[in-house]
Amino acid sequence: MKIMIITDAWEPQVNGVVRTLKQTRLELQNMGHTVDILTPNEFHTVPCPTYPDISLSLFPGKKVSKRISVFNPDAIHIATEGPLGLSARSYAIKNHLPFSTAYHTRFPEYVKARTAIPLHITYRFLRWFHGKSMAVMVPTATVVADLQKYGFDNVVLWSRGVDTNMFKPQESKVLNSSHPIFLYVGRVAIEKNIEVFLSTDLPGSKWVVGDGPALAYLKAKYPLVNYLGVLDQPELAKVYAAADVFVFPSKTDTFGLVLLEAMACGLPVAAYPVTGPIDVIGNSNSGVMHSDLREACLQALHLSRNDARSHAEKFSWQVASEQFLKHLKPVPSGLIQTNKELTT
Repeated sequence: MKIMIITDAWEPQVNGVVRTLKQTRLELQNMGHTVDILTPNEFHTVPCPTYPDISLSLFPGKKVSKRISVFNPDAIHIATEGPLGLSARSYAIKNHLPFSTAYHTRFPEYVKARTAIPLHITYRFLRWFHGKSMAVMVPTATVVADLQKYGFDNVVLWSRGVDTNMFKPQESKVLNSSHPIFLYVGRVAIEKNIEVFLSTDLPGSKWVVGDGPALAYLKAKYPLVNYLGVLDQPELAKVYAAADVFVFPSKTDTFGLVLLEAMACGLPVAAYPVTGPIDVIGNSNSGVMHSDLREACLQALHLSRNDARSHAEKFSWQVASEQFLKHLKPVPSGLIQTNKELTT
């Protein structure tokens, strides 16, 4: 099958959406499918207001249409709701092509945190965007239920996985600070609620791995915290292995791939009992969820690293990619080329 994925999130961004799409492409290719990913790297872009690490494609409509037409895919998947996603959606609807979409992040909550725009306004836009989708793929059962409450139809589960060969328990002393070591990994942005973690009174030391628009502010306000910036996966695995507790302060993530990465390295998790941790940690002994983040951190110090690893091994990228494949909606044979001929 020839599969085209359209995404506004791509390298050099380092986040869960990019990792998910890259790993899914690899798994699909290993199954024998051909995957073409259309990204902002092919377009003139401008930095996103309030979030310059994200690139917004300028006037992509004609090129998006041409790329889809030339590739002539058997299935179209629109991964994001940005300029490229909007252009692909418009092309598909105009040409009566079925397509699937994905809901990766709690976009309305992020927008509200940055602009104070009420949730119902952004959810109205998302209902419109995904309304023509044949399958709206989301990462957890909790998000399925949440979107259905907001009036979304055709919401289906597309889970996530972790590379347990890359992320694994190992001897590591790369974090040269006092124990216990509490670690955060991810985007350094207001919606991640990182400041709650950094302001919490904890023994030992704290580390932050990642980059983002809030990094300069947090470095200035919390100079005793250790900051590492963005790391490649082998380096990151060593950092996970050297820490004592992985702290996940976010209340807006739909999943949190870093949870799986940490647990795969044998690192127990401390988090709030919210979407993401509830689905990933569940009733396992791999982490502690508590409304008091400090209490969760202190309790997580007593968890077994072996239990964390064992739980992470239940999440497979192969299984997740098979879910993705099942939810794709095939384009009727030759329809794209027929539409192209009719308009030329």
